[in-house]
Amino acid sequence: MAIQGFDYKGFAQNLAQQALELIPKDFNDNQKNYVANTLLNFSTVAGQALYDDESLGFNLDQAVMITQIIAEWSFHKSVDLIRSGIPQQYWDSIMQKIAYTIFEIAKNAFHQGLPQDQCLQLIEHHVKKTYLDCIAELKDKNLIDEALMEQAASQSNIDAMMQQQAQAEQQASQSAANINSASAAQVQDLPSSTAPASALGPDAKVLKLATLALLFQKMKQEKVQTILNKFNPDDAQSVIKFMGMHDLGEKVDPGIALRCLQEIKTNLPSQNTNLTPAKIVNKIQNVSQYLDRSQLEQKLRLERINVKRLVFNALDGEYYEMPPKVANIIATHLEDSV
Repeated sequence: MAIQGFDYKGFAQNLAQQALELIPKDFNDNQKNYVANTLLNFSTVAGQALYDDESLGFNLDQAVMITQIIAEWSFHKSVDLIRSGIPQQYWDSIMQKIAYTIFEIAKNAFHQGLPQDQCLQLIEHHVKKTYLDCIAELKDKNLIDEALMEQAASQSNIDAMMQQQAQAEQQASQSAANINSASAAQVQDLPSSTAPASALGPDAKVLKLATLALLFQKMKQEKVQTILNKFNPDDAQSVIKFMGMHDLGEKVDPGIALRCLQEIKTNLPSQNTNLTPAKIVNKIQNVSQYLDRSQLEQKLRLERINVKRLVFNALDGEYYEMPPKVANIIATHLEDSV
């Protein structure tokens, strides 16, 4: 019997649509189409294989997870290939080997009943190994030189995106922490282009809320809600209204927005820099008092692989190596979501 409720075509289309917003802005149309089509094709093929093969015995959640893993890695490694400088004529063969590897490793891992974090670690290991092996094979066949091989091997879009997202969330969280204490200087005239944001008089707070709304429009809504919960109700409602304005970016002068962000950042209380791996591990382990492992797996099912590895390694008392500030943001968000 096919997997009931598994619309693999619609799911693959949805994943591809989401990916369009994440494709690097500096890619040309050919590169953008390659990333989107590669993700769509591989996730569709994988979804259909899972749907049609009754002998696999996977349930809906497992089928969705495997398809999503293939889509995510198809996205990241196709971006890595484009950034690598390797000629496009070799991209498809590399991506096919990576997709096949993910599918086989994921099938075996889920069949064995391995915990989700172990499945993800195993898949990540084999994806990176397959990618490097393919690049080395091109070098061995004298199709690329050593310099290009090293450049390709150094690409890691998944790490770059995680770092960027963490920085954006940190900036938004810091802004939220300070917005209620922002004071508006009482002046009648609008400032010159070089004036600080606080010189905007009665409009200062409104502009700061609008600036935060611009940031929040680019974040996941559940994370935005976590931050807004720390606002007073009136300010939160104002931000929500601003976020609903599709032309907000045109209404807020970029120069004033930047000054607003800079002033908020300047007025923030100094951050605790004594972030040790042990403290972050302890912070994540405290969450396990409220959520068991299966509940955490469900909560993190849509998060990126490195986020999952940080959390589940911490539950086992180990620290997954990443910048402490980034890890602390993840741990804090996890606490706030409980």
